[in-house]
Formats: sequence, C-alpha cells, structure tokens
Amino acid sequence: MWIVVNRRRVVALCIGLIFLVAVSVVIGFGYYLISPAKKTGTQRFVAVREGSTLREVAENLERKGIIRNGSLFVAWGRCMGYGREIKAGEYLLSPAMPPIKVFGVLIRGVGITYPVTIPEGFCRKQIASVLDKKGITEVKSFLHISDDPSVAREYGISGQDLEGYLYPDTYQLRHGMDARKVIDVMVGRFWEVLAPYQEAIKKNPLSLEEIVTLASMVEKETGNAAERPKIARVFLNRLDRKMRLESDPTVIYGLPSFTGNLTRKDLECPTPYNTYLIKGLPPGPIASPGIEAIKAVLFPAKSNDLYFVSKNDGTHHFSRTLEEHNRAVMRYQKRRHGKDRCGRQG
Repeated sequence: MWIVVNRRRVVALCIGLIFLVAVSVVIGFGYYLISPAKKTGTQRFVAVREGSTLREVAENLERKGIIRNGSLFVAWGRCMGYGREIKAGEYLLSPAMPPIKVFGVLIRGVGITYPVTIPEGFCRKQIASVLDKKGITEVKSFLHISDDPSVAREYGISGQDLEGYLYPDTYQLRHGMDARKVIDVMVGRFWEVLAPYQEAIKKNPLSLEEIVTLASMVEKETGNAAERPKIARVFLNRLDRKMRLESDPTVIYGLPSFTGNLTRKDLECPTPYNTYLIKGLPPGPIASPGIEAIKAVLFPAKSNDLYFVSKNDGTHHFSRTLEEHNRAVMRYQKRRHGKDRCGRQG
C-alpha cells in the first residue's frame, strides 16, 4: 500500500514538474515574442530569397540584429506552422520590433515593392526585358513559362502562349519574384479589366482570342486613342469581305529578326503572322493591348473604310477605295518604314 501511494506521489510530482516546465516554456516563448532585440533601432534592409528556409531567414535576422535568438525564432515558427508561410521579398525591419511582429510582416509579405510600368503594345520579349532590368524576375524564366500552352490553359486561355494576356499597367512588384507569380499578377489584371465587358465579349462573333489578337493589331497600328475604333472597323470590314488584313506590325512580329526598316523582302517572307500572305487573323496576339484597344474591337466605329495609311504625324488617312488609298500612299508615304523591334523567333 505504501509503495502504491509513493508511486502516485511520484507521478503527481512528475506531472507537476512537467506542467511547471511547460508553463515556463510558454512564458519564456511569450516573453521572447513580445521583447524586441533593442528598445530603439533604425530600420535595416533584409532580403528573403525565394525558397529560403525558416532557419536561413532566422539566421539572417539574428546576424543583422533584428532578433536576439534565431533558434527560438525557428522553434516558434515551426510550432505555429509558419515555416512555409514566409513570403520572399525585401523588407525594412527594425531591432525595436518584437519577434512576433517580425513574423507578421514576413507572413503577410508586407515588404518593399517597386513600381514597374509595362506600356501598352509591348510584346512578351519586351515585357520580360523590362522585368529583368528592374530586377523583378529573369528573362529566360519569364519567357519559358509564358510560352507554355499548358500554362495558358490554366488561365482559361486557348491560345498557344500568353502573348496579349499580360496586361499593360503599372504594378508594385518585389525584386527576385518567381516568374510564375509575376505572370499570375499580370494575367489576373487582364481578367479584372475585362470583367465589365463580358456581355459584349459573349455577343461578339469573334472569340476572346480573336478579339485580343485584333486588339493587339489595333494597339500596334496607332497610338491615337480616337483612331482605334476606326482602325478596328477597317480590319473588321476587311475580314467580312475576305480581304487580307495587310498589317505591317504582324509582319514585323513574325520576322526572326528585324532591322528597323520594313522591306519588300520582309513583306514577302512567309510566316504565320504575315497578313500580306495569309488570310484572316494571325494565329495569336502580337502584343499586349490596353483596354481602349480591346474596346475599339468590341465597339468599332461605323464606316465602310477598307484602307488606312500613316500621315506621319501620329494620325492616319482612311479610304474606302483602293484608288483613294493609292493617292494617299503617294502623298504621305514615299517608302515604308518599320514601326518597332518586336520580332518573334520562329
């Protein structure tokens, strides 16, 4: 009987000790989490690379003096399941911030972002170049992912790649972002901008991919907002009459290389994008159109015009007949000139 009682006391004592240890650990963790490394301190730049482990992040924070104990930081993070929640990016963190607040910043991804503007009419190569120069993501990775038809399908796009669907806008992006995340943001913005026009898209005889393709051509043909519906109407009129679209920007896009001067040889180069040779629309967009170019296709001007030619002042002369068009060409265009350097590698 005495042995049984002693055993119960030992068990009770052990349970009590375990409870005290547990309480001490919780209190210790609690104190650690709410106690900053220093009462005051200036903000310091901390970069969290894509794929960094919780321990690597903690060691970096301890090395920079943001936290006192990296091991406790890791232990608490693993206990709470925060290891995979930390977002890559660049952060300004202060030693005066308690560890629990540091965790909150890293988990929410409230880091330093940089404004990146993608102009209307840029093709994937140009977009990738801008992102690379800004230190957002690498050209090779961005082009590889955006060129994958299976990725396009995941976004609900039936085209051969994401050309035309990387919406031109100003974005707040982080350095060293994963290319897929950047693409998520840009394609997401495309669908967001198109949302108010879903009914018009459904009623249009063209498919969404055809609308975006034609809008990209309109975008490349003119920078004059007032002319976009007129340009769209010319192309639609030509499509209705089974006429070739004969758009210089599509030819340029299809060329393996472009010197800046569109020649007769270029116009005779057989590519899927040469609308002087093929009938109908090219196989896909040639650039990223803005919403105004898309609206021009959805709500084109009313006219019977079939031709237009640049007047070399940012506007175009529109004609209904070939005779009138030829006179305009003689008046405004002594020779053809290339319009951009957005060639497509075949």
